[in-house]
Amino acid sequence: MQRSITQKFFYPQPPQTVWEYLTKAELMSQWLMENDFEPILGYDFQFRIKPIPQFEFDGIIYCKVLEIVPFRKLSYTWKAGPGDGQINLDSIVTWTLVPKDNGTELLLDHSGRMENADIYSAMNTGWQKNMAKMDTLIQAAQHGSNPV
Repeated sequence: MQRSITQKFFYPQPPQTVWEYLTKAELMSQWLMENDFEPILGYDFQFRIKPIPQFEFDGIIYCKVLEIVPFRKLSYTWKAGPGDGQINLDSIVTWTLVPKDNGTELLLDHSGRMENADIYSAMNTGWQKNMAKMDTLIQAAQHGSNPV
């Protein structure tokens, strides 16, 4: 089933700062998941978490960088499933950064084949929490503190 998650978040920092949290693997692992991301067009990478069998998810998200426009747009595939090469989530994540009000409006579009309604719902909520977590991390870094 084709589904889409669309969210918008505002960060009071310039696009360059937000971009770092979208493209540096060590920063992404703080607000999203462990990963081996590289900001290289065509690069294959993975996000990894503990498996969630009730969601038919083995804990590995297979991705490929589709588009990079520094400080403005990042897009990659997002594929997952129960394992053994089965894919029941075949989607694309697109981040668009828009300079606005002395900060950055970050637009998320996560669209594609998402067969499992439970994982779709969890991702929708998860993206909101993760984008807020990224905001906390950026704020803490600017003020020289470490969020707990």
